Amino acid sequence: MTKGIVTVERFTGAAAEWDAFVRQQAGYTHYHLHGWRDVMRESFRHATPYLAARTADGALAGVLPLVGVESLAFGRYLMSMPFLNYGGPLGTADAVIALTDVATELATTRRAKLLELRSRIELPVALPVSHRKVTVVLDLPTVSSKPLWDGFDSNVRRRVRRSMKEGIVVRFGIDLIDDFYKVFQEHMRDLGTPTHGSSLFRNAVKAFPDAWVGVAYLNDVPIAGIVGFAWGTEFEVTWASALMQHKQIAANMHVYWAFMERCIEQGITLFNFGRCSPDSGTHRFKLQWGSRDETLWWYQLRQAGLEDAGTPSPEGKYAEAVKLWQKLPLPVANLLGPHIVRGIP
Repeated sequence: MTKGIVTVERFTGAAAEWDAFVRQQAGYTHYHLHGWRDVMRESFRHATPYLAARTADGALAGVLPLVGVESLAFGRYLMSMPFLNYGGPLGTADAVIALTDVATELATTRRAKLLELRSRIELPVALPVSHRKVTVVLDLPTVSSKPLWDGFDSNVRRRVRRSMKEGIVVRFGIDLIDDFYKVFQEHMRDLGTPTHGSSLFRNAVKAFPDAWVGVAYLNDVPIAGIVGFAWGTEFEVTWASALMQHKQIAANMHVYWAFMERCIEQGITLFNFGRCSPDSGTHRFKLQWGSRDETLWWYQLRQAGLEDAGTPSPEGKYAEAVKLWQKLPLPVANLLGPHIVRGIP
């Protein structure tokens, strides 16, 4: 489909071509990499109509990773990227506009309740934008972790030390993904939220061997953990969990600090805590480290009457469902959760 000076088509080229282009673009994130296409297909069986904009000579001018999410309960969505923090089109201004136009046409044809392009940066497109989410980032020193530690609020340092004194040990390695998942599934049940299936995490670390998996252990029992990804000089926490019964010993604080130290050792200068809702408890947790907010630009085309959030949330009419979910036996929640959450992007 020709749009102005570029032609937009389904991407059928090599992953290496896509990734080489992506890494040169403003607003690029790990979730733009082609490997996430297979992760989405294998983990959720969702359609992945990835789009490419090409110039007359066939060179890439822009790309847009798209995933179609379908659920009998919640309807159809077209997202970039679902279940993740960022996405959206990358490339020249003309290519970004053309890709957005084609995505809009796809959403209309598919009768999607919502088209959402979760951009990290402002885009030259005419779609309405939502700023309902922010990402929280922390600048890291380049030589030693000491300046960072010394700059923390005394309460942050006290809680990290408390975890250390309790004998918490943090280990790293993608082979720990199953231990992380044990913590994650229980944590999500306690929050009243259906959990992703373990295949998402296994497929992600299989597709990206450079994924970071860190787990905090108490007497060799996993009680907290983080899974995240590094790109360029930035690391982002993609998933984090901690068992509530160990809240008093602050294992989550210890594991975050261990990740920050590892980032500094590897020359990473920006620690990204991931997205959250402003003024939420999660937001306050992230800000306590001396971090700062970055506004996100989530562009939307939604059906009339659909709330700005676009997807089901634990507030309002879902509050009772959250309370019910928290009471489920863990094996039942783990069995049902993946079938539900695959339709909630």
